Amino acid sequence: MKFVADENFPREALHRLREFGFDVASVAETNPGLPDSGVLALASDEVRTLLTFDKDFGYLAFREGLPASCGVILFRTGSRDPGESAALALATLQAGVAWAGHFCVVNDRKIRVTPLPPRPGRA
Repeated sequence: MKFVADENFPREALHRLREFGFDVASVAETNPGLPDSGVLALASDEVRTLLTFDKDFGYLAFREGLPASCGVILFRTGSRDPGESAALALATLQAGVAWAGHFCVVNDRKIRVTPLPPRPGRA
């Protein structure tokens, strides 16, 4: 499984995931300033699941209809500590959930997984 971290994804969490062998591209490193619709297009084009702290991707993912090979993991934590965010991100990806085709909301206590609808105009 491959991932792409949104620009708001903490650098410490990005590095921690890479240290543990996760394939994580970074919008901040390769496409800073890319609009949200472009971030979703990148995830779709590269068949990656998006890692983000930005709630707007919920609306966009359901409206745009990501392909079944992609997904979104939205982290909703009260902590602003980069170390805690890194630990939560690592624990989440190690949970073994099938991320592709799902919109997932992660907080400090649970992971909520919701299937994404089929892409518009496709069965």
